[in-house]
Amino acid sequence: MPHDFDDFDDLDSSDSSDDEAQIRALITGWAAAVHRGDLAGVIADHAQDLVMFDVPPPHQGIRGLAAYRAAWPPFFAWQAQGACFDIESLDITAGSDVAYAHALVRCATPEELAAHPGFRLRLTFGLRKERGRWLVAHEHHSFPHD
Repeated sequence: MPHDFDDFDDLDSSDSSDDEAQIRALITGWAAAVHRGDLAGVIADHAQDLVMFDVPPPHQGIRGLAAYRAAWPPFFAWQAQGACFDIESLDITAGSDVAYAHALVRCATPEELAAHPGFRLRLTFGLRKERGRWLVAHEHHSFPHD
């Protein structure tokens, strides 16, 4: 039986734009917490079973919220020396219960940016919706290698 594609005109696209707005607020709030060195804000909205692949070791990644929490103090100490952490671009694709996002971030000291003005941290997030709330389940941070 042929399908009437006009039926799809009745779908409400506001749900996906609401999800995208929620995810954008979550990620920009996370980045602001990173910039402030606010550990509670950084770990908020992350799943208990989070997996993160980060720039520093361990290169096989970290698993779980406790390990994620423990990874941040060394970064905050480095950042306190004057480094920036500013999102330049953020793209989000949201489904009904899973989503992904990728961003480019200025993450460097003033000296590093002066030497390499285009140098950017690459971020990728995998999110899932649990009980109506978006949570980061996967995070990947990397720098390009020239």
